[in-house]
This record gives sequence, C-alpha cells and structure tokens, in this order.
Amino acid sequence: MHLNRFLVTFLVAIAIPMAWSQRLAVLSDIHVTPGNANDVQLRRVVDEINAGNYDAVIIDGDLTNEGSDEQLANVKSIVSAIRFPLYVLPGNHENNWSQSATKTFVDIFGNDRFVFKVDSLIVVGINCGPFMKMGDGHIKQEDLHWLKSTLDSLVIPGTKVLSFNHYPIRPNDLDNWRDYADVLLQYPVIAHINGHYHRWMRYDVGDIEGIMVRALDMGNGNYGYSIVNVTPQWTFVYDKQLDKDPVARFATSNRMKHMAIKENRIGFDESNVPTGYDVTRVWTDSASIFTRIGFDAENVYFATSIGNIRAINKCDGQLRWSVCVPDCASVFSRPVSLGGKKHFVAAPYCSGILVLESRTGSIVRNITSKEGPYVADGVVSPDGKRYIQGGYKRMECRDTTNPAKVIWCYDSIFNYCQAAPTIAGDDLVFGAWDTNLRCLDIRTGQLRWYWNNGKTANMLGPGNVVPVVTGDKVFVVAPDRYMTALDRRTGTQLWRDNSHKYRESLGVSRDGSMVYAKTMDGELVAVDTQSPKFKELWTIDMGLGYEHAPCIVAEDNTGIVYAGSRRGIVTAVDPVAQKVVWSIPLGVSEINGIDIDPSTGDVWVSLIEGTVFRISRK
Repeated sequence: MHLNRFLVTFLVAIAIPMAWSQRLAVLSDIHVTPGNANDVQLRRVVDEINAGNYDAVIIDGDLTNEGSDEQLANVKSIVSAIRFPLYVLPGNHENNWSQSATKTFVDIFGNDRFVFKVDSLIVVGINCGPFMKMGDGHIKQEDLHWLKSTLDSLVIPGTKVLSFNHYPIRPNDLDNWRDYADVLLQYPVIAHINGHYHRWMRYDVGDIEGIMVRALDMGNGNYGYSIVNVTPQWTFVYDKQLDKDPVARFATSNRMKHMAIKENRIGFDESNVPTGYDVTRVWTDSASIFTRIGFDAENVYFATSIGNIRAINKCDGQLRWSVCVPDCASVFSRPVSLGGKKHFVAAPYCSGILVLESRTGSIVRNITSKEGPYVADGVVSPDGKRYIQGGYKRMECRDTTNPAKVIWCYDSIFNYCQAAPTIAGDDLVFGAWDTNLRCLDIRTGQLRWYWNNGKTANMLGPGNVVPVVTGDKVFVVAPDRYMTALDRRTGTQLWRDNSHKYRESLGVSRDGSMVYAKTMDGELVAVDTQSPKFKELWTIDMGLGYEHAPCIVAEDNTGIVYAGSRRGIVTAVDPVAQKVVWSIPLGVSEINGIDIDPSTGDVWVSLIEGTVFRISRK
C-alpha cells in the first residue's frame, strides 16, 4: 500500500502539467521570537511567497514560542507584508502559554478559525488547543457546531473541502478526535492538513487523507514552507525549501464521499457506575468548560469557553442564571463565592473581575484591569474577610464585602499566576510562571520567602500546581518531574525526589499525614509528610497510562481519594486498603478539577468537553 502511494505520488506529479486550479502556500511551526534565526528566515519566506502566485497563504499554528503579546505582534508585523489573502490558526504554543489567556491572538488576527472559498474549493480551519494548561488537543464544542453549520451552508454539489488544524486528527493527539472526524466525514473533504510534529507524514482520518507538513526550520539549514495544489482530481503537496525548486511529497486523489467510522464511542455509561455511588451528569453545555467548580450553599458555579458564568442549582441541576463577561472571551478561572450577607460571587475573566449577586446573577460591579488576564483560581481566607486572587505579575488581596477595595497587592512577579494559592494560617503559598514559588504574609502581602528549582525555563517551574502546606512543610511538584519539600518557615529546600515522573497533580489527606501525587505514568504516590527525608508510603498503578492532566488529587469526607485523567477518567482509590476502588470514564476530554462540596461532601467534576458531574455516596 505504501509502495503504491509512493509511485502514485511521483508518477502523477510528473504527468500533470503546472496549471493548477487552486494553489496555497502553507507555513507551520514557525516558532518566531524577535531576533531569533526563524525571525530572519520567515522574512525571507515572505519575500519568496510574494514573488510567486498563490490564491491564499495559511499559517497552521505555532507562530511563537510562548504566545506572548510581544511575540505575536512581531509575527504579525512580518506576515502583514504578504500580498495574498492570509489565514492564521494558533497552535499549542499560542494556546497553552499565553500572556493574554489566548485573547491577543484573536485581537491581532481577527479570529482563531477561518473559512474561505477559491472557486469550488472550500478551505476551513479551526483551533485545537490545548487551552491554558497541559493537556491533549481539543476542539471546542462551539467550534464543532460552527464547523458543521458552516459546511452545511457552503457545500453544494461540485464543491470540495480542504481542512486545516495544527494537530493531526488522531486518538493520541486530540481527545475528541472522533467528534471532529465525524463532522468532516459528512462532507467532500479531500484532505486534512496539519503541522505540530515538524515532519512529513501521511495518515488516515477514517478514509480521509491526513497530511503532516513541514516546519519553517527542519534543521541543517533547511528553511522553507509547503505548497498545496488542488486540481479537479488530485491534491498535491510540495516541500518548498528556500531558494530551491519544489519537491513533490504527496499526491492524493480527491475522494468526495466517505464512510462513517464504525468503532464504538467511549464515554459515560450509567451501567458502569459502581455499587454504592451515584454518578450523575448534571449539566451538558453547548460550549467547552475550562474551569473547576465553585460552591455556595445553594449553587455550583463554573464558566465556559464563550465567556458565560453559570450558576446551577445543586439540588435539581437547573440553570439558575447565566451572565456573559464583557469581552465574551474564554474564562479559565472558576467563580468563587465570597460568602457573607451580600451573597457576592467573584468571577475573574480576561480583562477583570465581575462581582455578581449569587441569587440572581445581577452584576454588582465590573472591576476592570489593564494589566493582563486573570486565569488563576481565587480563594477566600478561612475568616471570610479576604479574597485572594492571582493575576498577571501580581497577587491581590481584596475585601470580600467590597471586592473593589484592594487591601494589598504584591506585584514583584514576572509572569502570570495560574493555580489556586494555598492558605495555611498567615502563610499564602503560590507558584507563578516565572519559575518561582512564593510565600507571603496574608495579612500584609509581604514576601516571606521564595524558592525555585534552579531551572531557567519558565515551563519547568511550579506555575500550575496547588501547593500542599501541612505541619512545618510545603510540598510541590512541577514539570521538571520532581517532588520537592520545603521548610514552611524559611523556604529552605529539605529534599527533592524524582523516583517517579511527577508533574502538576497534587493533593493531601484530610489529616495532613500524606501528600498524594499523580504521576505521568498514571500512578498515585503517597508520601509521608512528617518524615524529615523523602519517605514513600505506597504507590498504586491506576491503569491510566501516560498522564499529564494538572487536575488536583482530592480526598472526600469518607477517606476515598479521587484522581482525574487527561481522557475523562475519574479513579477512586482507598488509601487504607491501598487499592483502586473503581475507575470510570465520564467523557473523553481532560478533567478540569475534582472539588469537594464543603456543605454536602459530594464530589463535583467538570470536563473540558462541557459536562459537569456530581459523585455522591448512597
């Protein structure tokens, strides 16, 4: 089969004359930062493309390295010189690490999806995440709806569709690949083109051809881009190295009708619910959900990828109210009840904090900020007086009765805060994406100590882990794959352990005697918090395989420990018996968080695919 494809590629390429119906220049994985080698080479690519003849130019993701506003603006200034219609998609480097919580990309390039027509060819591209945390690729629910409605309106007899995404449509790359593929297979899609892997490759999406294309820099001085030529019967893909003639890579016949995928879907099945538990899907949204769950006595709160703050009644699962944030951008920080007689809920979003009335959803105050996005989870101090909220390069302490009043602001942070801080007595411990873990005096905001793991790369620091503080120690894990114990009073490093592949998933037992960590091998590790040296108590293989979801580990009121996976699986572990009690899929996408309702003891879980579940004991 591979030999036949190889022969077809080159025999047809030789036989077909250079009179193409539609011609596209495709750049992917350009990874430009101001002044780096790719910055220089991208300018050369733009000049070469402008000297050619194309119907459109597509940039297929990973424009930058860290998705910062500066890097995005720099790329925009370069590619604005392209004289052909330009269409741009973000990649994981724009979505996962973003100074603006992905908003600047849309502000600069107009959208994170596109569709256009060239004669009878429809070209469509959508975003694939992962969104502001480690995870697999994911197509947002609203983008799946948009894709179907768009193709429904544009496809007529005689048209064909060319699909673009930064990620390949494969099970190990996109968690909801099946939903994406099922939409595309309904239409005359001739090929799906992606980047991400910096290599050439063919694969199958059902019976649609999947084609991975080159990066700007392929090593050894090989800089360039791809050319896609679509004729009535064939689609050709060429490797265009700078200053050299195009080299044929792939040719595929334009198949216009497709067979549906027959494999069974994976997802929540009520028949799999273990005895003694109720697992209820409380909510299914039309958008995706990136936040954990917040609580008060009556409602649970979460937010969506299209900017909706929602309140759901805990008893009947009915929507109490829904409010859209002013910029309608994705929300990554969970709403938090501020308690008290005023019934305030604080809902951080990209450009500020909405203060809402919990019973009606009416907007009490919109606290705007020009200093960057809020993506961290806020917390309320045990005395109910302080609302602590991480932001961009700052940690804020606000009055819960008047959230517009800032009690103090610590602004000696060099990147954004993401995970919730931990409060223990007068200590406020948190990480940020500047490599540092800090401890502040919660009363004054004064720095008590800071620590880092010695790595200079921001991405290897404790930026998205909720620290565990128990007794006289602080525990963190990080993408450098270490667990670290620090002296709570001084921040002095006590020990570091890399006997397991730790990442960002951490929790603590109710009595504080054990810290739990989910590893990248799908294990749950329990460590003694009282020992002066690293002391592993037990390790359980939860059967999850490769793992990287930063979902916290939580122990409920009955002593059962819960862990969530990158693929929608929740696992319950008995720490006394040291065994898995049950493990069931609630969906296919990443678990955002596992949160215990303090008033009922129920476990609440949200998934990126837009669902909310309640787990309770019978």
